[in-house]
Amino acid sequence: MPVRIIDHVYAQYLLTKLRDKNTGSIEFRKGLVRLGRIIGYELAKTFPVRYVEIETPLGKAVGVDIIGLDKVVIVQVLRAAMPLVEGLVKAFPQARLGVVAAKRREEGGVVDVDIFYSKVPNIAEDDVVIVADPMLATGITMSRVIEEVYRAGNPGRLIVVSVIATPMGIERVLSRWPSAEIYAVAVDPTLNDKAFIVPGLGDAGDRAFAT
Repeated sequence: MPVRIIDHVYAQYLLTKLRDKNTGSIEFRKGLVRLGRIIGYELAKTFPVRYVEIETPLGKAVGVDIIGLDKVVIVQVLRAAMPLVEGLVKAFPQARLGVVAAKRREEGGVVDVDIFYSKVPNIAEDDVVIVADPMLATGITMSRVIEEVYRAGNPGRLIVVSVIATPMGIERVLSRWPSAEIYAVAVDPTLNDKAFIVPGLGDAGDRAFAT
């Protein structure tokens, strides 16, 4: 399956609130944080585990240890991904963080993306890199950001996290990086003439920061 849908009922509830045009910026931002945490917990299910024996105050118990939590790198696309990443970090508190600032540019009806700041930690072969951007629309921005990741090294896993994706964005990413894993809460069918997802939820950055 090219994209894995986070169908947790609370994630879908939060998405409904985020889509609603009457949701204010503070609640919108809080919703993205909560959604990031849920997505993080769903991602944690895909990590390998080992059984360990520990001592409680009253005796022995067998529990689980999640392998690789100290090998997570989260790369956020400024500025829209900031609340989403705040939630992801609650699920992966040991994660190293990277930042890529991108700006859409439209010339003659053609949408392109400029990267004007990039700071990604060195990536090792056993690292799990999570690239977060609320909207995977055309896939152009995500592709540029993934290029920045691979300039820093070759990760063991590359995971793209979005709230809403489109078939176009998914195809663009997977056509170049077929081993990438894409997680989204929904896949919407189309883009409008401004390359915004329809029905989508509007401009995530503008709605989160009231601009």
